[in-house]
Amino acid sequence: MEPISIFWFRRDLRLHDNAGLFHALKENERVQPIFIFDKSILEELPENDARVDFIYQSLEKIQSELKEIGCSLLVLHNHPLEAFHTLTERYTIKNVITNHDYEPYAQKRDKEIEAYLQSKHIQFKTYKDQVIFEKNEIVKDDQTPYTVYTPYSKRWKAALKDENLASFSNESYFDHFEKSSYSMPTLGEIGFKKSQQTFPLSDTVSSIIDHYHETRDIPSLVGTSRLGIHLRFGTISIRKLTRFALKHNEKYLNELIWREFYQSILWHFPHIIHSSFKPQYDEIKWRNNELEFKAWCEGQTGYPIVDAGMRELNQTGWMHNRVRMITASFLTKHLLIDWRWGEAYFAKKLIDFDLASNNGGWQWAAGCGVDAAPYFRIFNPYLQTEKFDGQKIYIRKWVPEFESNSYPSPIVDHALARERCLEVYKHALKKEV
Repeated sequence: MEPISIFWFRRDLRLHDNAGLFHALKENERVQPIFIFDKSILEELPENDARVDFIYQSLEKIQSELKEIGCSLLVLHNHPLEAFHTLTERYTIKNVITNHDYEPYAQKRDKEIEAYLQSKHIQFKTYKDQVIFEKNEIVKDDQTPYTVYTPYSKRWKAALKDENLASFSNESYFDHFEKSSYSMPTLGEIGFKKSQQTFPLSDTVSSIIDHYHETRDIPSLVGTSRLGIHLRFGTISIRKLTRFALKHNEKYLNELIWREFYQSILWHFPHIIHSSFKPQYDEIKWRNNELEFKAWCEGQTGYPIVDAGMRELNQTGWMHNRVRMITASFLTKHLLIDWRWGEAYFAKKLIDFDLASNNGGWQWAAGCGVDAAPYFRIFNPYLQTEKFDGQKIYIRKWVPEFESNSYPSPIVDHALARERCLEVYKHALKKEV
């Protein structure tokens, strides 16, 4: 068999402006694209997980585009290493090309696969695609990583050049795709059902981004782009979105930089997956009341803004970012429930779940992360409601019964919870309030 190259789709589910795919097509004359539904990940998910459905729909789009040019995507359902055992038996493989993934599981997986491919004398090459800057590209003068956002963002902006934002013209080399005809397994064949979730479009809407700085904190408005799921799975190019942000709204650009800041933190400090970034915060004696956690999960805390957010999450797989901060602060500080419990719940429910950003957000709320809110900053849900949902539009949508007798009383008194939180944190950190 004549040798072919394999391009492995992962967090980059698009044919256009895809760095690794560009290099694969430009440097090789026969490129077979693949996607692996990783059993190691899927086995942990419910059969109606909306993210799997989103991935599947994205692959169907890629497959449709490829079939128009006489090619096709090979979709496998296996553990990645076993999938490559099968591929090396089926093909004479010249090299395997993909894009970088920075999460610890992905790093371990890629090292195993690279070692296996090397044993078969097959080259494994990866490229930067899902961020503008990665790894050690934005660090301090002494080459140590930034752990505060503002100086990181200043260095990020100073380092930005036109070449960082240039698109990859993959279309020029589409004739290098291997001529093939594979059919995709059905969702049912990989153990999943179509979800009932509706997914946001990947279009960048200038009318939203232009006013982002004015509307981003108002949960009753469509004031955010809702592109998180597209960034997570790479159905939109970060280069395209950054160019758009530079033209339309610096506040939105800053949010894209926050995303890369948290990616950088995860890369440099992988211990944050299981532990607080600031070790002393692991001394906090969490109450971890399971009944209170259940009430929080179900949106039955008696605090309407918190309950509205949790119900929005449970019903749509998404929650407004301002309300994410309010619900996270409430869980960790009003209820003194370990931030890892909340982080895991969001990881299970959010369609735009991203490990680095989710972890960063939760540690920020709990006060234990990089550049976090100080431990004595405890959101007052009533004041947050007054400021960001004064007319109760968002609350009425998700908690229509909040003014009726059927709505539960608050499970904790705000003033008492605040004092209790300060005392517990003070004791753990051995500081004075």
